[in-house]
Amino acid sequence: MNTDTNESKVPVVKPTPRPDAKDDLKTLPLAEVEKKLESSPEGLTQAEAQKRLIQYGPNELEEKKTNPILKFLSYFWGPIPWMIEVAVILSGVVRHWPDFFIILLLLVANAVVGFWEEHTAGNAIEALKAQLAIKARVKRDGKWLNPPARELVPGDVIRMRLGDIVPADARLLDGDPVEVDQSALTGESLPVERKSGEAVFSGSIIRQGEIGALVYATGANTYFGKTASLVQEAHTVSHFQKAVLKIGNYLIILAVALVAVIITVALFRGDAILTTLQFALVLTVAAIPVAMPTVLSVTMAVGARLLARKKVIVSKLVAIEELAGVDMLCADKTGTLTQNKLTLGDPFSLNNVSADQVILDGALASRADNNDTIDLAVLGGLKDQEALKAYEVVHFQPFDPVHKRTEATVKARDGKTFKVTKGAPQVILELAANAEQVTAAVEKAVNEFAERGFRSLGVARAEGDGPWQFAGVLPMFDPPREDAKATITTALAMGVKIKMVTGDALAIAKETAKKLDMGTNILDAASLGDSKKEESVEVAESIEKADGFAQVFPEHKFHIVDVLQKRGHMVGMTGDGVNDAPALKKADCGIAVSGATDAARAAAAIVLTTPGLSVIIDAIKESRKVFQRMQNYAIYRIAETLRVLLFITLAILLFNVYPLTAVMIVMLALLNDGAILSIAYDNVHYKDQPESWNMRLVLGIATVLGLIGPVASFGLFYLGDRVFRLDHQDLQPMCYLMLSVAGHLTFFLARTRGPFWSIRPTKIVWVAVVGTQIIATLIAVYGFLMPPLGWAWAGFVWAYALAWFLVTDRIKLLAYRIFDPVKAAAQTEAKSRTLSDLTPQIARRAYELYEKRGHQNGGAVQDWEQAEREIRKDDLINGPMRTTFESGSGINTRFPVYTSETLTD
Repeated sequence: MNTDTNESKVPVVKPTPRPDAKDDLKTLPLAEVEKKLESSPEGLTQAEAQKRLIQYGPNELEEKKTNPILKFLSYFWGPIPWMIEVAVILSGVVRHWPDFFIILLLLVANAVVGFWEEHTAGNAIEALKAQLAIKARVKRDGKWLNPPARELVPGDVIRMRLGDIVPADARLLDGDPVEVDQSALTGESLPVERKSGEAVFSGSIIRQGEIGALVYATGANTYFGKTASLVQEAHTVSHFQKAVLKIGNYLIILAVALVAVIITVALFRGDAILTTLQFALVLTVAAIPVAMPTVLSVTMAVGARLLARKKVIVSKLVAIEELAGVDMLCADKTGTLTQNKLTLGDPFSLNNVSADQVILDGALASRADNNDTIDLAVLGGLKDQEALKAYEVVHFQPFDPVHKRTEATVKARDGKTFKVTKGAPQVILELAANAEQVTAAVEKAVNEFAERGFRSLGVARAEGDGPWQFAGVLPMFDPPREDAKATITTALAMGVKIKMVTGDALAIAKETAKKLDMGTNILDAASLGDSKKEESVEVAESIEKADGFAQVFPEHKFHIVDVLQKRGHMVGMTGDGVNDAPALKKADCGIAVSGATDAARAAAAIVLTTPGLSVIIDAIKESRKVFQRMQNYAIYRIAETLRVLLFITLAILLFNVYPLTAVMIVMLALLNDGAILSIAYDNVHYKDQPESWNMRLVLGIATVLGLIGPVASFGLFYLGDRVFRLDHQDLQPMCYLMLSVAGHLTFFLARTRGPFWSIRPTKIVWVAVVGTQIIATLIAVYGFLMPPLGWAWAGFVWAYALAWFLVTDRIKLLAYRIFDPVKAAAQTEAKSRTLSDLTPQIARRAYELYEKRGHQNGGAVQDWEQAEREIRKDDLINGPMRTTFESGSGINTRFPVYTSETLTD
């Protein structure tokens, strides 16, 4: 295409063409489409593309965004807001204006906090989705570029290959037919074949082949335009959320039941109906976990942002929760456990073919612009990089997972044509006419390479239309990642079993597994069934116990995940190819690794942007922290609801006294719910075992804390009423301050399994709690909307609450011994250990310290004192020998036991 013409002439195309016009571009002969779009197979210039981008707009669907004002007003609509609004109306009817304004403040504050936090979380998700935006290969100014797909314009020439999501509606240019998966658009279960000149639609997936295409429609003008929704924001409810919602429902039922009792008794006693209803509504609002949805979204959004800093993008927030429970992680070998930096070894050749000729044939069956690691390694093995210039590749068939080979038709300078192919040795042998004569020698060579950790590529050549002749084997070495061994050890210590999944031969998989100390019980996936087969108990057990799987096809991945899930495991699966998508969706947590295809990234819940496995371990750690925060919140919320409801209900029923006014309850709820949002940023210690909801433990601990609270509150009420003879009006601010102070002290009890000081809170938690308690104390002392309490009585309440706090902390530890006896037994066992018992663990920790210091200080290998201090610290904070001998972890049978002799050696 003439550059000057492109730059000076802007095509007259309406931004929103009529449907029939668009259909014309889909069905017209390709030459006419090129003419209408003023383009050619050479593409556009960058300047022309910029003009068209302004004319047509970005290649994305315009998302319908809710008006911020309407979104804010939606927070005043729903069961909980309705109850608050009724309480406001009742306050106005009975002319309790202080109550009216304070309750109105609660209503507005809830709306503001909820709106702001959801807005912040939404911005975080949008930022993450922007990082997942697909890119396109576009020809501009005669060069292939990789701009974001949103910058495509009609007239652009793009290149699509296996695993790509079609970024816009386009007409296929010259090339071999491709298979396109349109199931997401049309519901067709099988891929369809598309030939040169035919149309492919935005959002479909290239399942096989590679071809160029001319874009004819973008954005809202595409036939099935789905580009803007490729990243799926999950609205499904996870296991974790289901448990939390069950807790919320339990609290709502409890609150409504107790409030109904209060109303019934008040009516029986002849109390004012409007005042009673107002009080009951306010009490219900205070007891119901209004902040629960906000705390959930904020905690997960904070976790997602922290993971994003570590180059882990969460496309479905609930994946953070699911990842906390993963106990089996099926990990790709290439690029995840290994460096994916292939180097070519000395080839094995046959039939008097030279080693250099085998490399040359393999190089001719490679393509540099695909940026494939195997192709680059073969091309890099050429001794003379100019050798390829003597040949012209007239046709190239790219690799696909079904055929497992590439093929090229080549024309030499003398005019003769021949074909070359490279791929899996067994696949190339099936093609070769001389297979019977060479199979034994080839298999021997492949096995010898495998024993040394080399992958093998078979190479064959066919002269003209003659038969294929097996030429030789190219050995390729992919060294393990430097961090893989330590990462696998760390994962095992955290209760996560990593299983290798590779398409390589069994011998290579075993050799790699041996180098990584991950066990050599590797199964040949060829012996496994597919997703439609129900495995026998014996085979299912062998899959469960296997350290990895070799010669794996995509359907095997799905089947492995399915079997492990049926065996009761939470399964994580890594993948990068288009055919990995079903397994990634099937897994409890699908993880697309660095360099994954668009299809794999769209199917996965988590996307890694850096290579290796260590980032997955970081993600697991962060997910477990999120789980701990939410579990702490659940314990706190149940305990707090029980404490407030039982105290107020029993005071009304037994003493015919309202210990708090409606305004006090509103302020209590306002300050407590505001501060509890800080739990999303709190320090926690993640467990070294997969997380799952232990409702017996959560409800048990929460109930103990929730029952002790009313005892303490009634104790203060008794002292004020019977000992100090205070008037009931003076008792109300005292009870208010007690409930406020004790409420946040309950939070400090709920956030640790050990003594309250065992985990230091973050600054934001300190600021939130101390700030709200200063406000609550000043309100009580100076009597804002209540009789003034004075500093002396406020000091007494604080001292009383702190004393009960210390007593309750001891009772909490006893409760954990009752509700979690396994943990308690392990702690007792740890206390009984002598120094000699700790020697293997100390030796191991000392060796870890030596490795952390980069092996620079030989004396550090025997730094026993530092190692012992670290182990003792772990015991104190996180439980006994949690990284080495925790019950059920299996660590003691897998880790080497380092002694002073072995370490010195």
